[in-house]
Amino acid sequence: MSNEVLELGGHQVNLVAGSGGVFEVTAEGRTLFSKADSNRFPEPGEIAGVLAGE
Repeated sequence: MSNEVLELGGHQVNLVAGSGGVFEVTAEGRTLFSKADSNRFPEPGEIAGVLAGE
């Protein structure tokens, strides 16, 4: 997933280890994806699409 975001360019990617099944993606203080809210992992390209404004 980090490669998808890196390919878009213009975004800094930091991977932070979590625990307890937490998986969240945030950008500029905004939550783009939360496994806790959606009960799933993001689909391939989903995060990159959100960042690209799709």
